[in-house]
Amino acid sequence: MRTMLTDFMWQEHPPATTPAIAACLSEPGSLTERLLASGRRFDVQVLFQSDNTALDQEAVLLGIAPHAVLHARHVLLLLDGIPVVMARSVCRSACPQWSALLDRGSRSLGLTLFGGLPQLVRGPLRFNTLQQPDALHALVQAHSQAEQLPARRCLFTLHDAPLLVSEIFLPELESLA
Repeated sequence: MRTMLTDFMWQEHPPATTPAIAACLSEPGSLTERLLASGRRFDVQVLFQSDNTALDQEAVLLGIAPHAVLHARHVLLLLDGIPVVMARSVCRSACPQWSALLDRGSRSLGLTLFGGLPQLVRGPLRFNTLQQPDALHALVQAHSQAEQLPARRCLFTLHDAPLLVSEIFLPELESLA
């Protein structure tokens, strides 16, 4: 039942949004490469990287108990110093396949996920429009006061170990992408 709820909340098709955000949201390849192609200065700001509590949807997809401890990395993607995307990457706690890859400081995870791991399996993109009280929406509150935020997520698997990457798109992306 929990999986059906998760599938219900995240859809196969992106939500309606502004043109530049829609283009980034539906990007089938690396979002990092798309943002780099904008010609603007691209930076990654690490907000948090440590053990964290699994959100219900994450627990289902990672195959762990609800509210179990997992490893999380929260970053902002910035163009010309302005936050445009917030990302949360999560894997099982002490996961040897992902721990070292996530411990990368301000280097983008996207470039590794889309080029350096031939054994990596990527699941389909899933989309949502986040609003309160969604926990992912709450993570962005310090960086955006928008009531609704488009988001996407993708499950990656490396040697049978899952990594869930959720990206929340901020309104400022429209004028910078």
